[in-house]
Parts: sequence; structure tokens; C-alpha cells
Amino acid sequence: MKPRFSNQRSHALTLVEVLVVIAVLAVLVAMFLPALAKARRPSYVSCIGTVKQIGLSFRVWADDHNEKFPMQVSVANGGAMELIATGNVAACFQVMSNELSTPKLLTCPEDTSRHYATNFSTDLVGKISYFVGLDANTNSPQAFLSGDDNFEAGGAPVKSGLLELSTNSEIAWTSGRHISYKEHFWTPTHRIGNIGLADGSVQPDTSIELQQAFQQTALATNRLAIP
Repeated sequence: MKPRFSNQRSHALTLVEVLVVIAVLAVLVAMFLPALAKARRPSYVSCIGTVKQIGLSFRVWADDHNEKFPMQVSVANGGAMELIATGNVAACFQVMSNELSTPKLLTCPEDTSRHYATNFSTDLVGKISYFVGLDANTNSPQAFLSGDDNFEAGGAPVKSGLLELSTNSEIAWTSGRHISYKEHFWTPTHRIGNIGLADGSVQPDTSIELQQAFQQTALATNRLAIP
């Protein structure tokens, strides 16, 4: 019996088909790469820009008020000095509503315990993620101006109100917001928070660096209004 041979040739991909496959792969990469990059990005990074915008709003407000922040200007003159002295953080940000533009800036993207406020008047209390430094001024560039409010003092989370800290106070970050991970391993390494300084800069600090930053303020006592 003679072997039978088929006249049909094996089908190879045409140039058009190859280009179509490459195009589909390119689309898939474009769709999933941003999500992957976001997942690999440390959580505190998304908050840095927010704290920087808040610091810029303070700076713009001061430019119109003789180089003074709202904490240094009386309520009678359009500031929030008397109110912030009682720990009223919302009052300080309310007088800067024009500079801030939107109340959404006042809620950290990683703060899952709070929702975004819809306005500066009736919906701000309880929806602020950032402290206000009462002793910050334009002549003290390293003073704490604003930043993440999730502190713990002596091992316990701080409460809303006025927090007074000396350079020797035991202060750290809670684990409820920003965590740093080892690259490629997704292993938690440090609790991190963002601190906005009076000079307009923002620095992400570990708990150890936070303690050092307090010492660099050159202030014997740092008063922070916690929302």
C-alpha cells in the first residue's frame, strides 16, 4: 500500500496577523501596566502632593496677610488664631478655602477612616486627615506646618485637640495609613508619614526620622492641632 501524502501545507501566520497580535499585546500592556505601577508604588507617595498643595495654600494666604499664617492672625482680622489654639483645625482651613479651592485636599487618599468633605462650611468637621502646626511661621523654615495626623504618643494613638510635644517626646506613626514595603517582596518595613514644613517642603518620615525632625524644628515645644 502506497503512503498517502496530503497536498495541504501547514498554515503560517501572515504579516497582517502578526501585526494584529502585536497590537493586541500592546493594548493589554497599556491597560495593566499603570495598575501594576500603582500597586508597586508606596502608599505615602500619593499623599506627598496633597500635603505640598496644602503647604502652598498656607504660603499664598501668608503672602496676602503680612507674611503670617492663619494661626498667627486673629479671628477679627480674618485669621483663626483664637480658634486653632483650642485645637479647631477646621476653622484654620476654612479661612483658607479660596487658596485650597476644594475640601477634598484635606482628606488623605490613604485615610480609609474618613470620607471626602463636600464643602468648607458644614461638611468639614470629621473629614480632615492633616494636623496644623500652631508654632509654624515664615521665619522658622523647619517648623511643622501640616501633615498626616496619625500620630501615637507613648504607644497610644493621639486624640483630637491640641497636642503639645517637646523635643524629647516619644512620638511615632500608627499603622493605619502609610506603610513602606521591601521592593519585590511586599514585606512591610516601616510606618511612614508625610510632614509639611514651613518652608514649603514635604518630607516622608519613618517614626525614627519623625523624632529627629522634631529636634530640628529648633522649638522647645511643638503645638499641633489634631483634627
